[in-house]
Amino acid sequence: MAEAKKKQDIAEEDILKEAEAEAALADEPEEEPADEGGPPDAAAEIAALTAERDELKDKWMRALAEAENARKRAERDRREAENYGGSRLARDLLPVYDNLRRALAAAGEDGTAPAALVEGVELTLRELTNVFTRHGITLISPKEGDRFDPAMHQAMFEAPVPGTKAGDIIQVMTEGFLLHDRLLRPAQVGVSSTPAS
Repeated sequence: MAEAKKKQDIAEEDILKEAEAEAALADEPEEEPADEGGPPDAAAEIAALTAERDELKDKWMRALAEAENARKRAERDRREAENYGGSRLARDLLPVYDNLRRALAAAGEDGTAPAALVEGVELTLRELTNVFTRHGITLISPKEGDRFDPAMHQAMFEAPVPGTKAGDIIQVMTEGFLLHDRLLRPAQVGVSSTPAS
């Protein structure tokens, strides 16, 4: 590509030099040709060279724009691969997070689990959360009473619950996750269907 550009630059410089020389000749006073078989009309030659130069310049500008677009496209693809390349792995790790949360909830309910085991599960969950944060994974953790957001939440059921408004979250089953600005998994929630009175 660089060699083709160099050749094109040299050709363009040669055309410009010829056009300047022709223009200098055109500025000199015209002499009557000695015979009819003289040189071709200088103005026509300059016009032809100018047209050729303009055509080459147009081609060069288009090639330059195409190269710039390819560079931008490659940069965007690289950035997306860097930010979202691990989304499949991250999605596969979400059930591990859920299971560690369930283990802590179950250990807290019956109270018979050894304290060292509970502490180990808490440390593992904390480390997994730290790894998620380092790689741009953020938690979507709605609370009961929050409004249902279809962009971030998935309604698992609807139920009429007194004291709530339609569209309020009444139960959170699993938390959701974002990878940078993309949704990895919506938070799974139950939603109130109580009509407004």
